[in-house]
Amino acid sequence: MTGPDPAGAPQRRDGTTVCYASTLFGAMSLAAAIDEGGFGSGGRRVLIVSTNSAVPEVTVPLDRTPGFAALRSRFDEIHSWNELIAPLHPADWRARVIEVPMMERLIRGHLGLGRVDELVLESVAVPPARTIAGLVRDCPVTVYSDGLMSYGPTRDPLPADIFRRVTRLLHLDLVPGLTPLLLSEYGVPAEVLPEAAFLKVVREVAGTSPGLPHGEAMILGQYLSSLGIVTPEEEAELHEGMLRALAARGHTTIVFKPHPAAGRGHTRLLRAAAGRLGVRLEVVGESVPAEVCFDASRLSLVAGCFSTGLVTARRYFGLPVASYGTELVLERLTPYENSNRVPVTIVDALLPRLSSDGELREPPAADLAALVRGVGYCMQAEAYPELRPEGAASFDPRYFRRKRLETLGLAPRPTALTRLRRRLRAAL
Repeated sequence: MTGPDPAGAPQRRDGTTVCYASTLFGAMSLAAAIDEGGFGSGGRRVLIVSTNSAVPEVTVPLDRTPGFAALRSRFDEIHSWNELIAPLHPADWRARVIEVPMMERLIRGHLGLGRVDELVLESVAVPPARTIAGLVRDCPVTVYSDGLMSYGPTRDPLPADIFRRVTRLLHLDLVPGLTPLLLSEYGVPAEVLPEAAFLKVVREVAGTSPGLPHGEAMILGQYLSSLGIVTPEEEAELHEGMLRALAARGHTTIVFKPHPAAGRGHTRLLRAAAGRLGVRLEVVGESVPAEVCFDASRLSLVAGCFSTGLVTARRYFGLPVASYGTELVLERLTPYENSNRVPVTIVDALLPRLSSDGELREPPAADLAALVRGVGYCMQAEAYPELRPEGAASFDPRYFRRKRLETLGLAPRPTALTRLRRRLRAAL
């Protein structure tokens, strides 16, 4: 992380470091970076928190969750973005160009910001992080990892007044051997957040979360239907399918970790399914990070679709993991540029797959780095021309769509005769 200056003296800052987090996982990453001296050893630290769920008013704010108590001492002040822009939603509101100078003055005044040494953000391509970057200007920006998404391309192009300020990407080394694509098109260097620092913070948070439910296996929930990837009924079936598969493996007590932004409908449906199967279902609080559960219990299996938690469970806690339903998600993701494509590709190609009968199957051997580069190129070819595959590469149809390959000149376009044959085969 940050080291001494050329004269050998430790760095010290007299201004302010402004950080932003929307999840406890993100706040834990910030705390680990602070403990490692990643933002200098002096100056004032201000944390802006936001709740980005569909209905923030019924969600416990990040800074009021029990686990946040272990992190609070790292920051001098904490402010709510939701309260600042109420009644507008953080994921929707952004200042119009003509309003930016006025809104910057108002926000700086509200937060008491003088000189800002550094702005530290997650998910800089989308609001509210992108909105904050546009309103807290004239300072360097550090972006910290958004889990497995850091290995994929930048979701949307950034305006010059933001990308020219980004100096580094902090990320957990979730998949050793893979280098993040995020922000690389702007020449932003990636910097690994040390494992020991992160695990130390996880254990601190776990110490403030007594009475966690225990079980033999765990299901990691997501909010795929809220993102329009699958229907609510299909997502319920995915969760129930994992439950049936774990029950088929002989597990009688299963823990469900819902995604904090998913709402409570998934839990109600899964409880009913557990009753039909004769399985005991324990539910973890929405605000408790999955990593805290991994640290507190020894699970025999963690199942999920493509949650980053699957990778942290295996990488940092040595737990057996399995993916479920990734093939459906790969088929449904639209457009091809969808930022979830690289995370689901990594999980599908890297982790064992859980079938509905409870059997675990290893995925076919694959060059994961080459696969991620190829998918990243097909997602954002103009931003990453250097990733274009050379020669006659073999493109697995599980990850590469034929029309996308044809558009990019990576596969020959079909002739009129070929198209006719396809239509005839489809009609039979």
